[in-house]
Amino acid sequence: MLEVVCCNLVLKPLVARIRPCDVNTAVQLLITRPDDFSFPSGHTGASFAAVSALYFNRNRIWIPALMFAALIAFSRMYLYVHYPTDILAGIILGIMAGWA
Repeated sequence: MLEVVCCNLVLKPLVARIRPCDVNTAVQLLITRPDDFSFPSGHTGASFAAVSALYFNRNRIWIPALMFAALIAFSRMYLYVHYPTDILAGIILGIMAGWA
């Protein structure tokens, strides 16, 4: 919940970074275009918050969860809806939220 508030309610409107698909409109998206801003990646943040919560609680399932979170992060760039720095910020924010 902390990650969602920080990411979607505070940082996205504050930074207001447009998505790569809005810069290069020649790319045909495989998904419906998201309506909000790009920075940071909420999907990445949420998945890394879950992974870090599992890790800090010494739950061994964090290892496969990390692989899944990495795939989610990559998919956001592959789908052309986030920049690499959006992903990096989502990872950092997610780890901090999972630790908290």
